Amino acid sequence: MSLKAQAKTAARDVEGKVQEATGDLTGNQEAQAKGKAKQAEAKVTKKVEELKDDAKKLLD
Repeated sequence: MSLKAQAKTAARDVEGKVQEATGDLTGNQEAQAKGKAKQAEAKVTKKVEELKDDAKKLLD
């Protein structure tokens, strides 16, 4: 995974955590759900990039 992709994925995860925490504090269930979705998206993106890296290593 490139450094740029890692930074973008980490930023998305942090953004989701902040949004979820804000939703928790304010009782805003929509913000909580959106925050969790961003975290899940970041996790999936990271896993996909790891799988791509592993596949590339096998082919090299």
